[in-house]
Amino acid sequence: MSVTTPDVAQPAFVRHPLKLTLNGQERQLDVLPWTTLLDLLREQLDLIGTKKGCDHGQCGACTVLLNGKRVNACLTLAVMCDGAELTTVEGLADGDQLHPMQQAFIKHDAFQCGYCTPGQICSAVGLANEGRAQTTEQIKELMSGNLCRCGAYSNIRDAIEEALPACRQRAGQGGEQ
Repeated sequence: MSVTTPDVAQPAFVRHPLKLTLNGQERQLDVLPWTTLLDLLREQLDLIGTKKGCDHGQCGACTVLLNGKRVNACLTLAVMCDGAELTTVEGLADGDQLHPMQQAFIKHDAFQCGYCTPGQICSAVGLANEGRAQTTEQIKELMSGNLCRCGAYSNIRDAIEEALPACRQRAGQGGEQ
């Protein structure tokens, strides 16, 4: 005896249009409503500088800049970024000219394995944009959401302290806060 199963209609998943400026270029995409910004960047746009660490917003490896502010891409739905300006580590340099924070990280050897480095750099640039970090203690506190398993914290802090004035000048803040 032959058993046949009825045709079961598969649910139609509605993709949502998304328009954003990504690393200085306008992009129009269609995304599923549950797609995280991290998955969009890595899996659909092949921007693999942003790392998937904990996938719970606890390590900071996925930090990117959304309208100049630091966000964890693993906790941000892509549809929330409609109309936004998004910057990843790939978008910080100006052609062959590295961003001042990238230059400082290299100069101070502020990385070991390098896995957390893109998130650390984006977070540090966001910290500079915020204009709140005036002391070493403030830098430590404001960077506490970015973990480094290799323990390069003192080098990371030194790089940030050196690059902050250039980052503020670049952002048009002039360093006064």
